Amino acid sequence: MNTDGLIVVDKPAGMTSHDVVARIRRLAKTRRVGHGGTLDPMATGVLIIGVNRATRLLTYVIGSAKSYTATVRLGQSTITDDAEGEITATTPAGHVTDEAIHDGLARQRGEIDQVPSAVSAIKINGQRAYKRVREGEDVQIPPRPVTISRLEVLEIRRPGDAVDIDIDVTCSSGTYIRAIARDLGTLLEVGGHLTALRRTAVGDMTLSEARTLEQLEEAAPDVVTLPMAEAARQAFPQREATADEARVLSHGGPLDPVGITGPYAVFAPTGEVLAIVSEREGKARAEIVLAPA
Repeated sequence: MNTDGLIVVDKPAGMTSHDVVARIRRLAKTRRVGHGGTLDPMATGVLIIGVNRATRLLTYVIGSAKSYTATVRLGQSTITDDAEGEITATTPAGHVTDEAIHDGLARQRGEIDQVPSAVSAIKINGQRAYKRVREGEDVQIPPRPVTISRLEVLEIRRPGDAVDIDIDVTCSSGTYIRAIARDLGTLLEVGGHLTALRRTAVGDMTLSEARTLEQLEEAAPDVVTLPMAEAARQAFPQREATADEARVLSHGGPLDPVGITGPYAVFAPTGEVLAIVSEREGKARAEIVLAPA
């Protein structure tokens, strides 16, 4: 049974990421479980869960690029910028042309400064933004640099006076898909919010290898889908160590550099992952040592 590794979960709607972690703790029979990047309760799709030693990989997973499919509704604004929040304004949007939609989304491609949604977990003066909003404050969050490398329109539908737009997005960590919907609605002067969100990939880990909670229930307690070595090979560039190098690295010592842009994973001759390493100041030094004690 694999007790250390990652699980690619297909999160259902209506659960928080913490709810999923709690379920996996019960199934895997361990407290050492964490997740690599929060999904809102409304959202579904790829949520990376780390179990035991693999929780140390989650720092890197959180920083990976993410991909989503989503539906934007033009003609309504909400307090949360998604369908979970109360509607704050309604404006007929039937006159908005397909060309205006494509042009508006094109403005959000590339490296942009994005203002996160006010109802978010970002801390403002030490307090979560969503808590301040719920207490009646007018919260102003400063813009943050993000990169939206792909933002494509899949379909445009026109139910009544609203417009629904299905989009496909690949973006840097920290990008708010809700904010894409809000900003398009603001630009087109009709308001907008997100009605559906599904994460399709985190880095190279995709829905194709994801498991539902029901499938994991059936497999319990053997719920790890990517054992440590396999997870590291999928998530990082690789270096194979000699037996002597493996011994040095296992005790936290540095190796000679080999010119790999880090961080990268170093593997023992046995195939076991030893550490995540970065090269700096003429040495390859471990950022985290993963070899069992």
